[in-house]
Order: sequence, then structure tokens, then C-alpha cells
Amino acid sequence: MTVGASPNSQLSILKMRRPQNHVTLRRRSQSAATEMQSAIRNRQSAIARRLLLFDIDGTLIHSGGAGVQALKSAFKERFGIADDLHDIEIAGMTDSGIVVSILNKHKIPTINENVSAFLDSYVHFLSLELPRRKGKLLPGVLKLLEKLKSRSHLVLALLTGNVSRGARLKLEHYGVWHFFEFGAFADDHRDRNQLGRFARARAKEKHGREFAASEIDVIGDTPRDIACGKALGARTIAVATGRWSRDELAKYQPDFLIDDLSDVETIIDTLGW
Repeated sequence: MTVGASPNSQLSILKMRRPQNHVTLRRRSQSAATEMQSAIRNRQSAIARRLLLFDIDGTLIHSGGAGVQALKSAFKERFGIADDLHDIEIAGMTDSGIVVSILNKHKIPTINENVSAFLDSYVHFLSLELPRRKGKLLPGVLKLLEKLKSRSHLVLALLTGNVSRGARLKLEHYGVWHFFEFGAFADDHRDRNQLGRFARARAKEKHGREFAASEIDVIGDTPRDIACGKALGARTIAVATGRWSRDELAKYQPDFLIDDLSDVETIIDTLGW
């Protein structure tokens, strides 16, 4: 018979064709998935990656004077001298630079042993002072960090005058240390303007690519943060939440100048984060 086929013969044809159809569908599904993954990668690559380097004191937190008191206590313990440090420049300086200034003031040799001993005591007293002080996260910081951390094209890191142990103590105390992948610290160099290259090198180690200066933002509250960003060739964002006013910061010509970090959505939109 040529017009029709028996139920058995039709079933036989279906049995033979099912594996072929299954393979075809699976190939089509795999192809669609590959195309979708490629499209996602293309979209992600189209979003410019950025390295965001945050200062700590006056930008993310106020420690309630814990750091200054820890310096005073450490100096008294190590060298037996009481000093209120009123004439020592602290804001925007590196911890190691501050220590050298204090030692120079009192004509104490700035050899590595003295600097290291001073910093060890400082970190010890800082751990005691932080819980005693009424410090705080600054406005908008937590919400901003949460938003930024969820964006895969952004790398969050620190560029700070704190020694690494001090930075961790402060940010763990205020619950935001985990937002940052790495940092550049006073351990790396006494000159804050040199810290950018350490941050950049660590970003390359972590992410396998060189971040161009045009892909980097430096966020801080002092003229030294602005100068540090400019030394790196980065975009500079000044935040008037430290002891420097908006008008004072404006004299140093940051690329962006904002009162604080509380208007999270506007900041993200304006800066293209």
C-alpha cells in the first residue's frame, strides 16, 4: 500500500525521528543560549568599567576624634611626651607622614624603628578609642556603597592616608569594610600623591587589566585628595563633609564638588556610575 501506513509503521517513523528532532532542538537551544551570552558580554563590555578610590576620614566616616586621641596616647606611651598635636597637620596626611612630623617636632630620629613602633602603638590605641567615641557613617554612605557594589562594571577600593590596619579597624567598626576589594595605604608610601599607582597596580592584579587614568575616580574631602587624584590623572570628586568647606575645596578645582553623599541617585546619574 502506498496511500497510507499502518499505525505500527507510523510509530516506527516517529521513534526514528524523535532523536533527530531532539538533537536539532538542543542545538538550536544551545545556539540561542550562546547568542544570549554573547549579547550579555557585549552589553557589559559596552558599559565602561570604572575604578572608584575612596578616602576614609571625612569622606566615609567621622571617627569622633578616635584617630587623633590614639596618636596622642601612642606618642605618650612610646616616647613619654604629652602633646596635644594642635600644630600638626593631620587632615589629608598619611599616618606615616603624621608620625614623621611629630617626631621631627620633638627632634626624635625618624628611623624606621621609631616610626614602626609609633604606628604599632597608634593602631593599638585606635582599637580602644573607636568604641568610646560617638563617630558615625556620613550621610548616604551606606546606601551609596550598596548601590555601587551591585554594579559589576564598578570596582570599589580605598585610597587613604590610613595605615591598612587602621583603615580596617575604622571601616569594620562602622560596618563597611567588606565593600572594598583592596586599597592603597600609608604602609605603601608616606607621600599621598604616590598612592594612586599602588591602587592602580592592585586593580590590575585583581582584574587582569590596566585601568586608564580616565577610568578612575578619586573621592575625598580634602585638597590633598584632589591633588592625589590629579597626580594620578584621575577624575576628582570632592565631598564637603570634612573640615574643608565647599568654597575652600572649590579653590583646588576638583572635577566635581558635592555637599555630601546623601543624594545617591543624583550622584550616580551625574557621575555615570
